[in-house]
Amino acid sequence: MKISVIGAGYVGLVTAAALASKGHNVIVIDTDKARVTMINQKRSPIFEEGLDDMLSNCIESGHLRATGDYEEIMATDITLICVGTPSNPDGSMDLSCITESARDIGRVLGAKSGRHTVVVRSTVVPGTTKKAIIPALEEHSRKKEHVDFDVAVNPEFLQEGRALHGFFNPDRIIIGEEDQRAGDMVKELYESISAPIVRMDITTAEMVKFASNAFLATKISFINDIGNICRRLGIDVYDVVRGISFDYRIGDRFLNAGIGFGGSCLPKDLKALVHSSRHLGYQAQLLESVLEVNRNQILNMLQMVEGKLGSLKGKTICVLGLAFKPNTDDIRNAPALEVIRLVMEKGASVKAYDPLAMSNAKRVLSEKVKYCRDAKEAVSNCDCILVLTEWDEFRDESLYHGKVVFDGRRVLDPGKARTFCDYCGICW
Repeated sequence: MKISVIGAGYVGLVTAAALASKGHNVIVIDTDKARVTMINQKRSPIFEEGLDDMLSNCIESGHLRATGDYEEIMATDITLICVGTPSNPDGSMDLSCITESARDIGRVLGAKSGRHTVVVRSTVVPGTTKKAIIPALEEHSRKKEHVDFDVAVNPEFLQEGRALHGFFNPDRIIIGEEDQRAGDMVKELYESISAPIVRMDITTAEMVKFASNAFLATKISFINDIGNICRRLGIDVYDVVRGISFDYRIGDRFLNAGIGFGGSCLPKDLKALVHSSRHLGYQAQLLESVLEVNRNQILNMLQMVEGKLGSLKGKTICVLGLAFKPNTDDIRNAPALEVIRLVMEKGASVKAYDPLAMSNAKRVLSEKVKYCRDAKEAVSNCDCILVLTEWDEFRDESLYHGKVVFDGRRVLDPGKARTFCDYCGICW
């Protein structure tokens, strides 16, 4: 199949490389010229395990290339929209990139003969495809859906750090369609992948993505709430998790208590769903509470730090971990960013280290943050250590001997850690 992918971010580039590795001919279209150049030079602009090698192989084989020219859609059969949909300050979803992409795709389709399929893979608020994307395609192509082109929704459920594995081994494939032809085209993309395929209408497919992320976020905030109670009772919440996880209705996934969730999906999508529900005349009280508990985890950690150190003015705080999770360089909505901002507001200086995310962090954090060459340098000459990302190298016990440690990610065994450092777990 001849495929065009709009957007060379995490979702777009992983999707493009994965499809190209299956023998499809894929063109990645992105307006960032530097990113296009990097891809064509066989270098990934993002870190994702296995992506560099797959990208290189696909480009060498001729199955993948990048461009900034939307006209190249003309030579393809299907276009996947994978652009970003970040949050606006009020929590609503910024749809400017996706509506602009729809307009540009529409202009090309206006001059294209033959029927074309457009697939929305970006995360959009339920109703967006019907209310905004399809009208934009029709207006700028001067053509009609179901006659000249088809539209489907195929939400992604990729986990950063394991995105390629997730693409080839999905729990399910969701296809939102208004006619069978569009759904069949999407199904063909996954013909060599074994997973349940669930077909439904477009708006329902959009909602599946939001409901999935809202549920995962709720599990995290739930166990953090339980963890905050457990800590006050002198109970280890991870023992509680072990006890409840045998119940098949509960399980043990996404029950890692600690500093809270971050990343490009859970906070953004939850805020957008809450904002959207208000416009529908409904207050999503549970989801609002999930966000509040998540925000409060950072404040809980700071209260613990101040309870131990007193005033933070003039103190030196070591932060281990800047990415929102290990095995990625993504710092979007990472708890570490807010922690650093708050401790610096209180007069502390910050030393930070992350094996992958420091270059990204430098673009958004205060220039006063000192970035260290390794964890050993970061933990030297500081008043306390905050562990905010569970990188494996942070499990090295020698880093913490004689130190004051606040563990936000359970990288150390609490019982053992208390024998060689002044150890505080966030929920245990």
